[in-house]
Amino acid sequence: MSIRIAFALSALIAQPLVAQPTAPAPAPAQTVNVALETDKGRIVLALDRGRAPVTTANFLKYVDAGRLDGESFYRAMKYGDGGLVQGGVTSNAKKLLLPIEHEPVSLTGLKHLAGTISMANGGPGTARSDFFILTSDVPAFDASFAAFGKVVEGMDVVKAILASAVSPTKGEGPMKGQMLDPAVKIVKAQRLEK
Repeated sequence: MSIRIAFALSALIAQPLVAQPTAPAPAPAQTVNVALETDKGRIVLALDRGRAPVTTANFLKYVDAGRLDGESFYRAMKYGDGGLVQGGVTSNAKKLLLPIEHEPVSLTGLKHLAGTISMANGGPGTARSDFFILTSDVPAFDASFAAFGKVVEGMDVVKAILASAVSPTKGEGPMKGQMLDPAVKIVKAQRLEK
């Protein structure tokens, strides 16, 4: 081996190893459980504050302040073999908080699968109190909505709400014919101890 090659090899070996940049690892799941007591039964949600902290914090503000108590699930949209049920504050605009920043699933890693809870919105950065729960996978929603948890108890209740009667005339635009009649009352929303 020539001296030049030996010198070049020793110089390479002496170089410190430089770590290659990698994509950040997804945050570990840090869940907080919330129970929604409805007049059709109980739904328990595991909200993922580790991966969707902004959206989860927003929902918890409504829960902790009692802003969802007495509100309702007011919409049932059939989609494929399932669909979604939607609820939120509809009784008094004074109960609404400011809109929140959009947390896309491309950042959180959460997907719109059966049992997912996600924030409804009129476009990124407009979500307030309205949320929906899926009874089937809807991957098309990953592009527009912020998933932030899942149902861990009471999917039978969610499916019963989806199967409830709707008004053929209530609702505007694409929501016409999807408004529950009567709406399903959220009697109480509260955090649960683990």
